[in-house]
Amino acid sequence: MQDVERPEKAFIPLTVITGFLGSGKTTLLNRILKHPGMENAAVIINEFGDIALDHELMTTPNEDVMLLSSGCLCCSVRGDLVDTLTGLIQSRAKGEIPEFDRVLVETTGLADPVPVLMTVISDSGLENWFYIDGVITVVDAVHALGQFDEHYESVKQVAVADRIFITKTDLSDDETYQSLSKRIDHINPGVIIDKILHGEVDPDTLFGLNPDNERWSSAEIDEWLKTEEHSNDHAHDHDHDHKHANHDENIKSYCITYDKPVMAQGLEVWFNMLSAFRGTDLLRMKGIVNVEGTPIVVQAVQHLFHPPVELDSFPGGNEQTRIVFITNGISKEEIEETLTAFEFSIKHKDDFSIDPESFAKFMEVAKHFR
Repeated sequence: MQDVERPEKAFIPLTVITGFLGSGKTTLLNRILKHPGMENAAVIINEFGDIALDHELMTTPNEDVMLLSSGCLCCSVRGDLVDTLTGLIQSRAKGEIPEFDRVLVETTGLADPVPVLMTVISDSGLENWFYIDGVITVVDAVHALGQFDEHYESVKQVAVADRIFITKTDLSDDETYQSLSKRIDHINPGVIIDKILHGEVDPDTLFGLNPDNERWSSAEIDEWLKTEEHSNDHAHDHDHDHKHANHDENIKSYCITYDKPVMAQGLEVWFNMLSAFRGTDLLRMKGIVNVEGTPIVVQAVQHLFHPPVELDSFPGGNEQTRIVFITNGISKEEIEETLTAFEFSIKHKDDFSIDPESFAKFMEVAKHFR
């Protein structure tokens, strides 16, 4: 990023707010921005015309940024997200816009949220400035069950969520709500689900949703991982009629464990295999890996792996590697077969070059992803 001195590490949290058409994302944003403490937030939306923010637009610092009456910055994605975020940083450095301490990005209702996450994590110009603080998915209690059947995007929005807000429960009956909760729990077991009416929510519940060594306790990390919740790698019976293709029927959730410390090289090779062969079907992965005696938090969404976070100690003293998967059709057995990559790295820790015979054996692992 030209003319802007980069920080040593990313320090601006970015929260993605997603949800299908009509789910209530705009209402949620309107409510959030009225809360004290949000005056230093920047909100990125797709087009001003597509979102009915009911805040008065007080000033126009530049052609792409509006200053709302609450003090929040609001801008639209007119090129791509990289250009928008880069422009915010450059304008702030020049004093053209006020300081901001967090960013909220609202996706369109039909959008797959994964490209937004990939943009922030993988772009070399952004990775030192922003980090993904969490994904919020807004779900419409009235229409969501039908949307899950008809639109795979709505299923992915739930699968990648760190927290889910179910809206319009006042317009839905309890039976529908219970069926919806079961579907959500099948797609993303253990995810935090809250009911909200008319967007009323404490902003603090939207932030700090991913492990941070400076803030999270061992108990909180265990609660985030919830390994015991992920065990739906089997046929699932939904309590509703299927009039359309059931896109979440193929969603599998499970926890993989590994008792030995993992070599860093083996973990890297394993990640590369996951990404190259089945990245598209890897909807969400999160876990704590014992890397040569050090606890490391790992996360991935499809082909993209978040920067690892090193912890001071193993949560609860449990030094076992525990990784939760949410996949589209990848079974637990397939993943477990690939763990021989770890065994291979341990045997070759002093010389990780691979001779032809060893390479042939190692490729036996890779075939499980094809």
